[in-house]
Amino acid sequence: VRLVESGGGLVQPGGSLRLSCAASGFSFISYAMNWYRQAPGKGRELVAAISRTGGDTNYADSIKGRFTISRDNAKNTVDLQMNGLKPEDTAVYYCNVRLFGNYWGQGTQVTVSS
Repeated sequence: VRLVESGGGLVQPGGSLRLSCAASGFSFISYAMNWYRQAPGKGRELVAAISRTGGDTNYADSIKGRFTISRDNAKNTVDLQMNGLKPEDTAVYYCNVRLFGNYWGQGTQVTVSS
């Protein structure tokens, strides 16, 4: 199983970023996918989840209405479009899949600062 995140960076408050996760080594279409984040000094929290077909999505209250999760089962990718970014969104963002255990990417840093 391999998950590789990309798209992080430094952005001003109110800005946008699009994170992408490229997945390999398992049957991507068979599993729900998740994005988590971990801010400095805090635990890892679930940000967004998407079902196998993409028909069902769930979001943390803190990002609802600002972030959108999507997936492309032909390309084995899951994206997180982040709009209206706030300083409190600063964190390392991780792609996650639960197979027989939890699998994580290496993470991508998102910093929201003026």
